[in-house]
Amino acid sequence: MGFLRLVVKRWLVSDVQICIILFLMPTMKLQGGYNINIQGRPGPTIKKMPEPEILYLRQKSRRFHFTKLRVEDGRSISCGQPLAVDPENYNVPLLAPRTGTVRLNQLDGHIVLEDIQPLEKETAVFKQPEHISIHPGHLSLKHKLLFDLGAWQFFSDAFTGSLPDPMGNPQAVIISTLSLEPFLARGDIQLDEKLLNFTRGLEQLQSLLEYQPMYLIMPKIDTELATKVHEHIRGYAWVEMIEIPLRYPFDNFTILARYLGLKPGKGPVWSLRAEGIIAVDSALTMHKPCIQKIISIGGPAVLKPAHFEVCAGYPLDDLLKGLIADEPVRILDGGVMTGEIIGDNDYGLDTECNGLTVLREHRQREFLAFLRPGFDRRSYSSCFLSTFRKAFPERLNTALRGELRPCISCNYCEEVCPAGIMPHLIHKYLYADLLDEAEDARIDLCIECGLCSFVCPSKIDLKREFVEAKRVIQEEKEEILKEQRQQEELQRTIKGEQAKDIIE
Repeated sequence: MGFLRLVVKRWLVSDVQICIILFLMPTMKLQGGYNINIQGRPGPTIKKMPEPEILYLRQKSRRFHFTKLRVEDGRSISCGQPLAVDPENYNVPLLAPRTGTVRLNQLDGHIVLEDIQPLEKETAVFKQPEHISIHPGHLSLKHKLLFDLGAWQFFSDAFTGSLPDPMGNPQAVIISTLSLEPFLARGDIQLDEKLLNFTRGLEQLQSLLEYQPMYLIMPKIDTELATKVHEHIRGYAWVEMIEIPLRYPFDNFTILARYLGLKPGKGPVWSLRAEGIIAVDSALTMHKPCIQKIISIGGPAVLKPAHFEVCAGYPLDDLLKGLIADEPVRILDGGVMTGEIIGDNDYGLDTECNGLTVLREHRQREFLAFLRPGFDRRSYSSCFLSTFRKAFPERLNTALRGELRPCISCNYCEEVCPAGIMPHLIHKYLYADLLDEAEDARIDLCIECGLCSFVCPSKIDLKREFVEAKRVIQEEKEEILKEQRQQEELQRTIKGEQAKDIIE
């Protein structure tokens, strides 16, 4: 037995251990999914942008609306101090990425910072902030640091996507090292030369938990990054590593939570990506505000796709200068599948942005496009001659490549759906205004990945339909709940008056 222990001990510290653990690591079996292969994938290098001369900090992002100002026009503010807070999200702060002078009336919906002081001139360690009282009751020092230094913005609830309550406790934590949507800053880019920060961030996050499980999502491939991650955290018994295939959208936190057996009714599931864990380390280990970020700029209309280290509010014109050809383009805040169009009135980089995707605008219809054999086009239905080609990145643009047609019940949307629902059936219910039937068909499970719309040969915008239908269903439920509360209040009032009459 002693000899066996010695052999096992030597085996555990050998290089073979990593390969065997990778082989034996639990693999999550997921359904559906489909990878979109388009031109414009950013390379592995990270370029650091020059220090900005001015910053345009947008007060509204996908989750946050920083409406409550904490500064006055013309005042100087230090790097890391709050410019505004979101009163609907626990007063989460919008931090100043640099020291500068505040301008509130230059651009609608933006806080402008002028007279920027370069980051190199800032002090190495920032003082512990005392600027926000976010919630009545006790908040631990670590929670307060996460919140005040901007790291809490990287947290989300896996089921709702909303910001978790900083005073709440999760039922579990999911950390993903992947970003599978083209084109977002990938996990291997975020972790480049920051594995120590990542492992320290894991330790700091674990210190906030009591008994809740922590899952680390890794790619199902044998890579140098995966080996390094295992070497760094192989002694962390409190982290369970899970492998997933590199297939979009298997990195979606809602899908991961469901397949891990977590339930929405049992509390929030904290979810973070690699940059979030690094932000935790920055806030709790170094007491520094989370003001720098790595984003990707990619897509078929980008001349030199790359990753960039920037700060929130960086001027978009300066960021994209020299990267886009002189032609009509559409810029998306996010990936090609779920990104939102950046409007003409958006001047700075969004606080939540982790990638910009640029597509060529389709201005003219292609003559007899339906007759083209499609050597340069990809199709999920394998109806183009490109099926006989090897895999190639497609020059995707904003065109639909066909006219809208009725659903042909090809079931392609059902094949790729990672949520296991039948989008074609739900579409027919919605077309007939049968909301109850759509709800029974579990439209609520839709994660809005957009794959059903992408593979649909009839070019039906199923994602848009489902998002709108879920909104209507939720509003109807809230209205019914409101009426029930009003009826209950009325009944209590009537009973109170009756009791008063009896007493009198």
